[in-house]
Amino acid sequence: MVRRPELWLYLLGAVTFLIIALRRVLRRLKPLNDELYSKQVAIHHVHSLVTWIRADGTIGSVNPAVVQALRTPEKELIGRAWQSLFAEPERARVEDAYRQALLMGKASLETLAGSPETGIAHVSLLLVTIHDHKSRLIGHYCLMQDRTRELELEEQIRRLSATPAAVGE
Repeated sequence: MVRRPELWLYLLGAVTFLIIALRRVLRRLKPLNDELYSKQVAIHHVHSLVTWIRADGTIGSVNPAVVQALRTPEKELIGRAWQSLFAEPERARVEDAYRQALLMGKASLETLAGSPETGIAHVSLLLVTIHDHKSRLIGHYCLMQDRTRELELEEQIRRLSATPAAVGE
């Protein structure tokens, strides 16, 4: 027969052990939480367009640069099919690049993002697939660099450099 004082002693020992184990686990998780938070802040403040796409093919999150470039509120983007980020004629090319990214891990191309209603942006697109530790697809990133202003400036330079030649003749 077990006496009551011994039972309390065993329970006290078990609780002490569990508290120590829990504190160690929490101490290990804190740097991971800090790292995750810092990555989220970095993605939020990056000037390039960053979109997280869930495994089901819907938009999970966007950074403010995407909202600004596509002139669409974040609430309207979240939950939509990710292909809707791109101009209708470009979607087949983007889906081909996505299939390549599934095989190779990443793929890139120059394409058009947006729609005629909100505005079209010329972008350099990089698709990066993300897998878990068991190699299951958990989603992918659409990383875009808005090249619209750069292409507009190149066109102005071409027009200006062509003008003096025509005037001189």
